[in-house]
Amino acid sequence: MPTRCIVSIMTVAVLVCSAAVLAQNQQWNSAGLEGADGRPPSGPAPRRDLSGMWDAGAATAAGPGHLGAPFTPWGEQVAQSYRPGNGPRMATLADVNDPLSTRGDPAGFPRLVLFELRPFQIVQTPNQVLILYTFEKRWRVIWTDGRELPTDPDPRWYGYSVGRWEDDDTFVVETVGTDERTWLDNAGNPHSADLRVEERYHRVANDLLELTVTIDDPTAYTEPWLGRNKIPLRLMPPDTDMMEMIPSATEAAEYKRLMGDPSRPR
Repeated sequence: MPTRCIVSIMTVAVLVCSAAVLAQNQQWNSAGLEGADGRPPSGPAPRRDLSGMWDAGAATAAGPGHLGAPFTPWGEQVAQSYRPGNGPRMATLADVNDPLSTRGDPAGFPRLVLFELRPFQIVQTPNQVLILYTFEKRWRVIWTDGRELPTDPDPRWYGYSVGRWEDDDTFVVETVGTDERTWLDNAGNPHSADLRVEERYHRVANDLLELTVTIDDPTAYTEPWLGRNKIPLRLMPPDTDMMEMIPSATEAAEYKRLMGDPSRPR
């Protein structure tokens, strides 16, 4: 065989091998890491830096809902009007009135972190921390420029958030002004416009972040309670392409139409 042909074959083989390695390294449409919370942490945490893509692994979705503080009379009344698809007040599919799954309303905050804590990316700028979520492909802006939270805010699906560094490893976020139409989780735990949420992001190591979420809503609950308690988050590879998970109102309506029909065979 001529030398030129041998060189050409070798070149093609190298290119094919390189492409295979590249494809293996690129993580397209990733839903998260396998065994994300089973690996030991590695390396020290960088100072005041949460940048990267993070995955909660097995703690992604809290299906049965959260065991919160006892309801106030207002909270109990609102909760009884909700007919969720899971949890202690679970309704039949035909009766579910979850605005996320039946109408395609935004999940809102803090439901994104209490129930649908899919992989998310944190980006830091000089005056903001941005959190980009896989579920719904939403983002939140957390201001770090020293501004105060609004005292009488117009309600927002994802509220108003400010953050500060408590120390070199712990970032604390306060959020107010969330829309009462949103649920805290898929079990139909309610909240009022008085809800105040605290998130604590503690970077334990280079690839390990712990998240604690405290719910404080004196209108709906008799005392503050923990929605997440030091949930471990693992750093994902920097070339990960997070999958698209956008709830569709038309798909939700069609699913309920088909599966909510009691006469339809299962």
